[in-house]
Amino acid sequence: NHRIKLCIMSKDWSHLYTDEKKFETSIVLRANVVHGFNRGSKELGIPTANLSMEELGALGEALETGIYYGWAKLKEVRYETVVSVGWNPFYKNTKKTVEAHLLSKMDDFYGEELTVELLGYLRQEANFNGLDELISCINSDIEMTKQRLQPAK
Repeated sequence: NHRIKLCIMSKDWSHLYTDEKKFETSIVLRANVVHGFNRGSKELGIPTANLSMEELGALGEALETGIYYGWAKLKEVRYETVVSVGWNPFYKNTKKTVEAHLLSKMDDFYGEELTVELLGYLRQEANFNGLDELISCINSDIEMTKQRLQPAK
């Protein structure tokens, strides 16, 4: 069982990144952080900040579903972020969400205004055979985000 888990955790997800693109002009989202489904921290160990879809309005609804990378600004501090936009097929959501995972350990910041600057698109939403696969792919998204945000040498 441990060997199977290692295999899943190191799975190559590169086939999911065929639609990756860097934007010529970033997309800026600004909204308060609201309570979501409480799965990010509890089930996945990957906390996310859910942006208020009401505040995002037409911009939130118009965003193509998928996984994005960029920067988030909270209380004047910038953080690397990976952002999921969509219905999260694994959980069969009925509501579109915009969830940012800031690549830094921090306390809850519900009710705070968060500005997210999307610099590029990593991949489309995908469904997974289990929680281990979902977590593995999210970790791949995080690594891709870190690579994309490295300063050019």
